[in-house]
Amino acid sequence: MGVVVSFGEKPKGETIDRLVGLLKDDMARVNETILARTGSDVMMIPEVAQHLISSGGKRLRPMLTLATAQLARYSGQGHIKLAASVEFMHTATLLHDDVVDESDLRRGKPSARKVWGNEASVLVGDFLLGQAFKMMVEVGSLQCLDVLSTAAAVIAEGEVMQLAAAKNTATTEDEYLSVIRAKTAALFAAAAEVGPILAGADQTAQKACRSYGLNLGIAFQLIDDALDYGGTASKLGKNVGDDFREGKITLPVVLAFRRGSDDERAFWREALEEGAHDDVALGRAIELLKKHRALEDTVERARHYAAMAKDGLALFPGSPMRDALDEVVDFCVNRAH
Repeated sequence: MGVVVSFGEKPKGETIDRLVGLLKDDMARVNETILARTGSDVMMIPEVAQHLISSGGKRLRPMLTLATAQLARYSGQGHIKLAASVEFMHTATLLHDDVVDESDLRRGKPSARKVWGNEASVLVGDFLLGQAFKMMVEVGSLQCLDVLSTAAAVIAEGEVMQLAAAKNTATTEDEYLSVIRAKTAALFAAAAEVGPILAGADQTAQKACRSYGLNLGIAFQLIDDALDYGGTASKLGKNVGDDFREGKITLPVVLAFRRGSDDERAFWREALEEGAHDDVALGRAIELLKKHRALEDTVERARHYAAMAKDGLALFPGSPMRDALDEVVDFCVNRAH
């Protein structure tokens, strides 16, 4: 079922093209590293890994590592391996997520679990995490290793938190934001922080880049939440309403549930807690989200975090890279249009 909800007029010109252009050479080296590190004599490992890695993701998280390293005037080579490590961590979480969520689509293609099964997806994800940590060690920065390994643990905590909150309509907005800070934003934050660490920048610069990544990650996830009910399958790379069908409690649902009547809350409980989530129920859910402005308000909250992300970089002098990172924020938020 594809119901498109308008969030208003889309501003023109928000893309990540400038960032992609500035990082073209470094990203080519990152992609070479990714290809080299997915090699294995166990044939299923490169098959499963490449199925997802080559499926059209924007590589936003590793680009944050490259970009913040450049922003802090890093001149070495370690940022390439760290960026590849970040992408491997992200890919591993996607492989694991699809198993937990029983997802059949990922980026518009059959998910790895759908093609090879749950066991292969989990184990290949573990292989990629192992390769990620191996590259971190090779870079030789104990502080970068600490930041990224801490993020890996926080991401896993976030996944468990989301599992505990699944189908629980009593979840509050603060509780949900805690989930996405851990599950999504932690990797954005770490990816952005290791760049200035590697460059030997001071703590103020490190914290600024971390703030940028953290708030960008929260905004990014909130827009994903809105798009699940208000987007299209082609834009999402998954089916519209997947969160609803999986019983996930996301911010639009939290808002609509809080603002709803007793009858409406009963609907949400039946749909999400008891599994009555067919296409008719999805249509009803979207009606309630629109009635209570839950999608629009989710986007507004995303814009709030987007503004904080931009503020994080304000201490850096103006430059093409800083401008490009600002544009990334605008691009992530305006995917909702």
